[in-house]
Parts: sequence; C-alpha cells; structure tokens
Amino acid sequence: MTRPPTAAQRRVIDAADPVTGRLRGTETQLAALVKRGLAFRHPRPPHDHFLTPAGHRIRESGPEAIEPTTAAEATATSESTTTAGVFAARIGGEETTAVTGPARTREVHSAWQGLLELRRMTNPDGSVERPCGWERSHLVQAAALALEAAGHRPAGRDAEGYRVRVTPQPEAVAVRDPDGEALPACAGTLERAGWQVSEHKEPRTGASYLLASPRRT
Repeated sequence: MTRPPTAAQRRVIDAADPVTGRLRGTETQLAALVKRGLAFRHPRPPHDHFLTPAGHRIRESGPEAIEPTTAAEATATSESTTTAGVFAARIGGEETTAVTGPARTREVHSAWQGLLELRRMTNPDGSVERPCGWERSHLVQAAALALEAAGHRPAGRDAEGYRVRVTPQPEAVAVRDPDGEALPACAGTLERAGWQVSEHKEPRTGASYLLASPRRT
C-alpha cells in the first residue's frame, strides 16, 4: 500500500498552481514527490516540477491521513509556500469583491500561458490548440479562464458580464451574458481556445446562451 504524503509534502501539493500543477518547494521535497510518483520534473529548462495525475488526485481529495512532519521539513515548507497564492478564474457572479488592475491581468495571463504549457505536456500529440484532460475535468474553470484571459468581463455584484455554469450535459458548460453583442464574442473566444460552441435559447424567456464543450480532435 502506498504511503500517504507527509504533512510537509501535502502542503507543497496543496500549494501547487491549480491550473498547471506547477510546484514550489526545496529540491529535497520535490525529489521526494517525484520518487512517490506524485510529481515529475519537466525535461526542458527551467526544469520546473509539476503534479502528476496521482498528485492532482491527492490535491483534490481533501484532508486525509498524512505522515508526521519533521522539524526540518516544516521549516522548509513554510519558507517555500507562505507566499504562494491560489489562482481561480472568475466564473461570474462571485459574491466577493473582485480584485482588478494590472496585477490581476498578469495573474490571468500567467495562468493561461501555464494552461497552454499543460496542454503541450499532456496532450498525446503535444497540441496547444485542443483542451487537455485537466480542462475536461474542470470545465467551468477552464472555460472561464479562456474568457477572462481574452479580456471578457465576468459578471460582478454590481456589473453585468459573462457567467459560466455547469449543465446536465456531460462535458458541457453554459455561458450567459445579457449583452447581446458580448455573447457572440464569447463564442468566438471559446472556439479559438479549442471549444465547440453552439447558441441556444432559454425555452421560457427566449434569452440566448452558449453551450461549450472541449474539442477532442
């Protein structure tokens, strides 16, 4: 039976970039995760470390049994993860006040570039034109990131904009925006990002919305 990660290793895993799985930690910590099959070292410079599918599963599984952490591990992990932020694409309609400005723009751009790199690393043919497995398992976040990275405005507490939501259909999200001109623009962005998009109307209100699914070919 595979041993669970130590508390220090779990903190490194939990602090991984939620989109790309890029890890921050000491060489010793990262090497230990690689040995356990929870991370891999990218072959190209700067040789960053990323979570494997097994590492992603641990990250998303929530709190579970962990091994005791040594004092040295605890100190090293604290130093490497205290400044690590958690990125989340805006799906629209969040209750919290949104952070805007150049810092957010840089953060979104970095996340999008990281996602393209994840496509290159995980798609069998190395294509960045087609969504990868992570996007198909995080449909709402993936579609929202594509929209936000392209400059579309998410809905806020006091502003209209796009809203990305789950649907009963497998591998499909719904995108709504009350702005009649914004919705076609959202469709174009998602299509360029590798999604199949179709427009539909709400049966009761007649309002238009998009159904988007990640392309497989």
